[in-house]
Amino acid sequence: MCWSPTADLVTGCAITAVGALCVASTRRARDLPLAALPVLLGVHQLIESVVWRNADNASHASASGVATIGGTAALLWAVIAFPLLPAFVPLAVLSAASHWSRFRIAPFVLVGLATSAVLGHVIAAGAVTARPVGHTMRYGIQPIPLGVLVVAGYLVATIGSLLVSDQPEIRMLGLVVAVGALACYALWRAEFVSTWCALAAVASALILHWLRRPRKIRRAPDPLRRSRIPAR
Repeated sequence: MCWSPTADLVTGCAITAVGALCVASTRRARDLPLAALPVLLGVHQLIESVVWRNADNASHASASGVATIGGTAALLWAVIAFPLLPAFVPLAVLSAASHWSRFRIAPFVLVGLATSAVLGHVIAAGAVTARPVGHTMRYGIQPIPLGVLVVAGYLVATIGSLLVSDQPEIRMLGLVVAVGALACYALWRAEFVSTWCALAAVASALILHWLRRPRKIRRAPDPLRRSRIPAR
């Protein structure tokens, strides 16, 4: 997998188009936040393509050929990746869930909101930087207090909420994203957030299948229909 300005641009356009189709296919208002997730992740990839181009331009101007950059694009990317996603994903799953399953999703929402608050404070406290490392992008932020615990909360909120959904397609999305998280961490530990977000963007296309699946329509009992007792 080779990430570059072109790869992020093509992936971002494709996932954003899928996301627009997801939003157009939504039949229930409460499904809309989850249907919009591919749009959010597609735009996220488009933003990273801008980060890549800014980094390439800075590298060409640098004597060493490698440059660490900041700027609006890197900040927007970090805002979506760090404080927004751990709050947005469990809230979207909660919105789409049936009434009886919301109680088991609620704890993941609380974890996500707490994680988002900590990461939001970290982003606001200092500058966000980005630097190309091979074919991946490494982002730098201020040190995260209780970093291991916050990262665990991030993964529990985003992946756990998908896995406990009452919708089979959403659970499948959670499984794919969980396996992808393990693979991205094993291959690109320092660039985990960037590579995992890219994989999550591609996997979010499963939401389109969820939205387009046939739904069972429960019909109300007909009050005029009477049970017939066979005559003797």
